[in-house]
This record gives sequence, structure tokens and C-alpha cells, in this order.
Amino acid sequence: MKRILVVTHCILNRASKVESYNMEEINEENDLRKELLNEVFKKDIELLQLPCPEFTMYGSKRWGHEKNQFDNPFFKNHCNTILKPIIEQLIEYYTNKEKFEIVGIVAIDGSPSCGYNFTCKGNYGGELGGCRSLNEKIESIALENESGVFIEELKKLLDIHNIKIPIRTLKDEIIHLKNL
Repeated sequence: MKRILVVTHCILNRASKVESYNMEEINEENDLRKELLNEVFKKDIELLQLPCPEFTMYGSKRWGHEKNQFDNPFFKNHCNTILKPIIEQLIEYYTNKEKFEIVGIVAIDGSPSCGYNFTCKGNYGGELGGCRSLNEKIESIALENESGVFIEELKKLLDIHNIKIPIRTLKDEIIHLKNL
């Protein structure tokens, strides 16, 4: 039986992420990514990479966003469009349980799109140039105990198709794989 792990795009391709200047955060995430991939290779697990909704909608020169900016029908429609071929693949794997086991989906907490346990939210919007309250907007960003928009849309599609796959954070998935 082939085991499959579904991962958010940036786990395999950090170039898709918004540029970060926090080296401590970058190094910690890189260490976790390496640990996850080591477990994947040790356990001979296949990988299915989710698309990045932010990159495929806004490209590489985008600024960081917060969840409220993505919580609209246009972005949700984009998420559903790029998830359609993924859901079709998951249906195929999931319904052939004698050949395949989907061990989980890995999300990236903090992301306004791909967060699972928490996401960043704030009071963004409007023009940056000439904004009298730019610092207030930036300071309004906080981590909230909810999923990002892309993961919310993925969960809805999984429910519609009655597909039960656990979603975990990077750290939690490493623990899970070590116990497989």
C-alpha cells in the first residue's frame, strides 16, 4: 500500500512565500521542513503538493496579507478553482483504500490562507500611500484561533465529498510520522 501525505505548497517550495525578514522564524521553519521530509523519506511516503492560492492569484511581488483580505467570494472562488484537480486526485486515492492511504494534510499555522489552528487577522485595507493610520493597521495584526481561507475551503470540499483526512500543523505531522 502506498501512503500519501498532502502538503501545503510552501513546505516544498519556499520561493512561493511572501518574503520574510525574520531569520529566526525562517530558520525554525526550515528545520521543521527538513525534519518532516526526513520522516517522509524514511517511511517511504509519497507527497501531494497543494497549490499556493496567494502566489497563483497575486504572484511573487505581493505584500503580506491577513485573513480578512482573503475572506471574500473572489478569493474563495480562486481557491476552489485551484483545488478542483486536487480534490479529484484525493477522491481517487481515498476511494481506493486497498492501494492507498492518505496519512494527512499538513498546514502552515499563521498563514492567512493555509493556517489550520491559527491565522493572522487584522484591520487592513485601503491605500498605503498617505495612510495616516498605517502603524495602527500593522499593529492590528494578531493571531486568531481559526483556519486560513484556503484551508477552510479545502475542509468544505473534503466534507462535500465525505473524505476524512486529518489536517495537522508541521510540528504535529512530524510527531505523527515518527509514530507511524
